[in-house]
Amino acid sequence: MLNSLYHTLMGNTTVSYTGFLLPVAASLLLGLIFAMAYMYRSRRSRSLIATMAVLPAVVCVIIMAVNGNIGAGVAVAGAFGLVRFRSAPGTAKEITAIFIAMTTGLLCGMGFLIYAAIFVLIMSLVLVLYSFIGFGEEDNSLRKSLRITVPENVDYTKEFEEIFDQYTTSRKLLSAKTSGMGSLFKLSYDITLKDPSVEKALVDELRVKNGNLEIAVTVVMPRENEEL
Repeated sequence: MLNSLYHTLMGNTTVSYTGFLLPVAASLLLGLIFAMAYMYRSRRSRSLIATMAVLPAVVCVIIMAVNGNIGAGVAVAGAFGLVRFRSAPGTAKEITAIFIAMTTGLLCGMGFLIYAAIFVLIMSLVLVLYSFIGFGEEDNSLRKSLRITVPENVDYTKEFEEIFDQYTTSRKLLSAKTSGMGSLFKLSYDITLKDPSVEKALVDELRVKNGNLEIAVTVVMPRENEEL
């Protein structure tokens, strides 16, 4: 009776306790190592780090549970699809990290523990190296967000062209809206300065053109979605 109860609880599996616990433990350890590597000089949320640490073990157990069962595989794929549908999209770097964690769990679940360790080691080193050397980072020291208030009688499409040519390498008008019952225009530009030292000279020149109305220059924040 006890033997029958044991087989009922364990199901029709040939996986031993060691064969189950070793891959799960390895996937948890590798997930923790990769999560720590991802944290190096990266903006992250606590939930993302926790997810990357445990996701390899989850995928590992799923692969061992499916074990060639087509029906179970289809059910798992459907469950993953529902989870993805209900999840907010992340940045490119976060999505890549999730795929790496899932691949680690896949390798552990299939029994390739050594290959999983090598894979995590390589990807962790590459991730840390790219973060250390600033690979793919954009230099935002010269990029500025410029907001100018001008009277309604100023043709803002042409009025500032000469000044922008003198002090910037690029500029783009992002928005223009009326204010003060239509007596003013509020303009928003994305500009790139030729040199950081010309910022005050640029503002002084613009003040002459806009009648000394409000001008604001702010730093452009890095684009998170472009991070690796």
